[in-house]
Amino acid sequence: MRNLILVGPMGAGKSTIGRLLAKELRLLFKDSDKEIELRSGANIPWIFDKEGEPGFRDREQAMIAELSALDGVVLATGGGAVMREANRAALHAGGRVIYLHASVEQQVGRTARDRNRPLLRTANPEATLRALLEARDPLYREIADLVVETDERPPRMVVLDILERLQKLPPR
Repeated sequence: MRNLILVGPMGAGKSTIGRLLAKELRLLFKDSDKEIELRSGANIPWIFDKEGEPGFRDREQAMIAELSALDGVVLATGGGAVMREANRAALHAGGRVIYLHASVEQQVGRTARDRNRPLLRTANPEATLRALLEARDPLYREIADLVVETDERPPRMVVLDILERLQKLPPR
């Protein structure tokens, strides 16, 4: 088995669902953003402040390449990981890609109190989330083996849905 890789926007539930999925499958769980923080000794907002988004994206690209090359992990990626072609290629090659789709309304509700999201430090986070989803949705879909809706669904139900649908996928 290769990896299960979760992509999708902020607030879609990638980390929560990823942890549950890994536990269910008895696999290691990795979160690319958390790995960046652990290795750099700094949180993502600090990296954005000091290096800008391009500096963070460089770190992210290196981390995605490394984590995608592992075998037998559930990997949750940052929402913007799909913006670079190299990341999309590494993620697609690294295993089954599952796009966790969430509406902008759901994202707003789930991210409202989270201060660890530099791209949402704006006067209108909802407009930012809407613009990000518009730009990124086609890229998520481009590499996805499965698209799973997370709106108004408990994480456990999403995990069961993923497990059921993975069994029906043809080998690749």
